Amino acid sequence: MEKSNKAILLIHEIYGVNNHMKFMKEKLSKLEADIICPNLLSKDAPYSYEEEGMAYQNFVQNIGIDEGSRQITNMLIQLKQEYEEVGVIGFSVGATISWLCSENNLCDFVIGCYGSRIRDYINRSPACPTLLIFPTKEEAFDVDYLINSLKQKREPLLEIKKFYGFHGFMNPFSQTFNKESADQAFQTISDFLKKT
Repeated sequence: MEKSNKAILLIHEIYGVNNHMKFMKEKLSKLEADIICPNLLSKDAPYSYEEEGMAYQNFVQNIGIDEGSRQITNMLIQLKQEYEEVGVIGFSVGATISWLCSENNLCDFVIGCYGSRIRDYINRSPACPTLLIFPTKEEAFDVDYLINSLKQKREPLLEIKKFYGFHGFMNPFSQTFNKESADQAFQTISDFLKKT
């Protein structure tokens, strides 16, 4: 198979490289890019959704947003030497890491899907085209408040979309999966990537 000139780093949630990430990797590979999904966890097997507490604990204690961002930044530096275009797509905690990468000048584009911790890093300014996708409802915070806070900054490279559903609405393995919203979000991602 011929190597693409575009690479996308797919950044997983607290669970690791699970079926959701494998599904996303396959789906995103249709966008004519090499999809690389690194394992940021300190273990090989992913956590199950029933192990959410353990997965969260492990991520906070052993990785964290800052260390995750450092690992992804190092990978971006390497990929920039091999590919013309490099971007990141992250889900949940991976979306927050993606958001932090948006201002490091290594990415050609950034996409973050339901990054709830973005609310702790509102002051960032994307240096590349950046798409943030949110559900209409999050248990932990007010989605509209976060979106309004981001929009008030009037970042020229930032695009924000909201789709009906809850955190995880794009994940076919989640109880919160919403096919209609997921399809709309994928179309938005595809259009965004064609534009950039």
